[in-house]
This record gives sequence, structure tokens and C-alpha cells, in this order.
Amino acid sequence: MRSIWKGHIRFSLVTIPIRIYNAVDTEETIKFNQLHKEDHGAVGYDKKCKKCGKSLTSEEIVKGYEFEPEQFVIVSPEDLEKIKIKSTKVIDIEGFIDAHEVHPTLYEAPYFAGPDGLVAAKTYSLLAQTLKNSGKVGIGKVVLRDREEIVMLSPLDGGIVLYKLRNPRELRKMESVPQIENKEASKDELKLSMSLVESMSAELKDIDLTDHYRDAMREMIEAKVAGKQVVSVLEEEKPVTDIMAALKESIERTKAQKKPMEKAKGEKREAIEAKPLEAKPAKQKRRAA
Repeated sequence: MRSIWKGHIRFSLVTIPIRIYNAVDTEETIKFNQLHKEDHGAVGYDKKCKKCGKSLTSEEIVKGYEFEPEQFVIVSPEDLEKIKIKSTKVIDIEGFIDAHEVHPTLYEAPYFAGPDGLVAAKTYSLLAQTLKNSGKVGIGKVVLRDREEIVMLSPLDGGIVLYKLRNPRELRKMESVPQIENKEASKDELKLSMSLVESMSAELKDIDLTDHYRDAMREMIEAKVAGKQVVSVLEEEKPVTDIMAALKESIERTKAQKKPMEKAKGEKREAIEAKPLEAKPAKQKRRAA
């Protein structure tokens, strides 16, 4: 695994040399290129003005911030140069907080952090164990590509995972989502709904998280490469009209799926216990002969 960043974790007087690695396997992502329909030539980035339709050179393009509808303030490269933050290759931890304080909506991208060298390995392991035992995560900042990013250090499988976090001010409020009404469910509806959730309780490792769309996409691409015809069948989802009936049917279906497994286990035990009993008379006959 190749590292993508090299630096230090720093908190108080403690400094740990680390390397950062991509946690996401980008090879699993299917990417497409834009091609010309007639000759399959690659399509480049078309720099055209939407107002006059003129093709522009890089020198004719400037950056503008829309502070009001159709009103822009022009920002030059010199302006941006003045506010550039120098990268120090250091992740400065501002403090350690309880892990549950970080809302899932703040998570942006995961990276693996590893020790840089044998000397750093001991201190790195100490930090990983401390985070795990304390239930805390480290919140800090690092300068990447002239921008200051918020990051979180969290323990994972004996190591440390680094999450790039969104700024809380960037997140919208749930209350701004249209048509959300805080309607109270009836006792019967809530009871059935709770019963269904309990009957479907499982562990994450037992749930099938296969990306069926990606698999189907790979299958389709491989079929086209092999010159085969691609055939697909669309399944239509039926809308739920009676929530109570749907909940009851779901609970019964979940129970029915579990019953055959328990029954099969019982039959297997009976068969194992029955075998020695059937074998004894056969041995007695051979001795009598």
C-alpha cells in the first residue's frame, strides 16, 4: 500500500511521525470516459461562455463569487495568494472528545494513518490503545492543498483511522426539509413496527452489503466486450397502501424464514442419535452367525 501523505500528529508536547493511506479502494469504482458518438474520440473539457457562446482560453477565464443573484465579485490569483496557508505537514490535535459527539453527517472521507518508522510505532500504538480505552476521538486541523481541513482521529482494529470532516456550519438543518410532519404514530402501529424491527435484528457482518448495481454493470460491460447481447428485467415496486397490513405480513414472513432453520437443526440431532441404535442389532446378528 502506497502512502499519499507524510507528516506528524501533534498534541501538547507529543509528536508522532505518520503516513496517510487511502482507505477506499478506488479500483472497485467503475468510471466512464466521454466519447464522440461518431468516431469514439475522447471528448475534452469544453470551455465555452454560456452567455455569448465563445470558446475561451485559460487566460480569459477568471474566478467570481456570486454574492447576490447575477452579481459577482472577481477574485484574482493574487487575492488567493494572499490568504494561502502554509502547509506544515502537521496534524494539530485541538482536543479529545467523546466519539458520539461527532454526528454521522459530518463524516466526509476515511484514510488510514500508520506509523512512519520503527521509532514511531510504539507511540502510535499507545495513542491507538488510549483512544480505544477512553472512547475518545481526536479533533484537529491540517493544511492540505492550501486549505485548512478539519480531521478526526479514531481507533480501528489496533490502528488509527483519520476522517476528513465537514465543517458543521456547512450542514443544513433537518427542519428545512419540505413535508416533514411530526405526526404521532398510534400505539398499535408503533407496537407492530417495534416488533418487526426486533424480529429483523442482526449484526452488520451478517447483512449482505453487495453492490448489485456495480456487479450488474461489470456483467454488462464484460458481455459487451465479449460481443453478447445485454438483456435486463426491471422489477416494479408496489406502493404500500395499508401500513398495518404491511407490518403484520412482514412480521409473519420474518418468522416463517426463521422456522425452517430451527426445524432442520432438530431433525439433524434426531438422525445422529438414531444411528448408533440401528447399528447394534446388526452386530449381534453377526456374532450369532
